[in-house]
Amino acid sequence: MARLETISDFQHQMAAIYGDRDAERGIARTFAWLTEEIGELSRAIFRGSHEMRVEEFSDVLAWVSSLAEQAGIDLEDAVQRYADGCPRCGFTPCDCE
Repeated sequence: MARLETISDFQHQMAAIYGDRDAERGIARTFAWLTEEIGELSRAIFRGSHEMRVEEFSDVLAWVSSLAEQAGIDLEDAVQRYADGCPRCGFTPCDCE
């Protein structure tokens, strides 16, 4: 089984698998799908098994990746906002009030 090593690998894989379909669907409908998946994740967290949680977290990440791709956002760059700690206070752990 192939292994995705980075967030960028994952984003590229999602674009390869679903990119054409997602682009045809558009950002608004893709966002609607993401919100549905977040609801499913909520149910899995509070009432589901570990396996269900893993599945729903992966689905949410896939839909976030799709939205980022459509919006021209490289998630590898986006996560760097947190590289030095909290983006607001700069501390790890966060020291914001």
